Amino acid sequence: MAFADPQAVKISGVTKTLPRVSAAGNKSIYESADGLTRLTISTEKSKRKRHVYRVDVEKITSDPFIPTNNTSVSMSCYIVIDRPLVGYSNEEALAVVAGMLEAASETSSADLVKLLGSES
Repeated sequence: MAFADPQAVKISGVTKTLPRVSAAGNKSIYESADGLTRLTISTEKSKRKRHVYRVDVEKITSDPFIPTNNTSVSMSCYIVIDRPLVGYSNEEALAVVAGMLEAASETSSADLVKLLGSES
């Protein structure tokens, strides 16, 4: 069963609507009309199951070396869930993911701020 079409991602308080632009096998891609925000949702299955939920964003910014010029920059943020084919139910895997997300976002995302500041 596929995810709903369109998907939505809220970044800095702005919700981006992302219609599905590609679907093949166990991979779907959703993209904003301007092409600057993309969501990829996929599952690969071999000896293990690998689920990926990935957001890619792009923007135009001033070139740090030539400030009068603009350049395109991009970044990605994704969650990878890697588990064996048997041994962890969906509910058990969800509990681990939810625990990780809760720990990372506690106290106004303080740990994520530390991570982005290169702390470990």
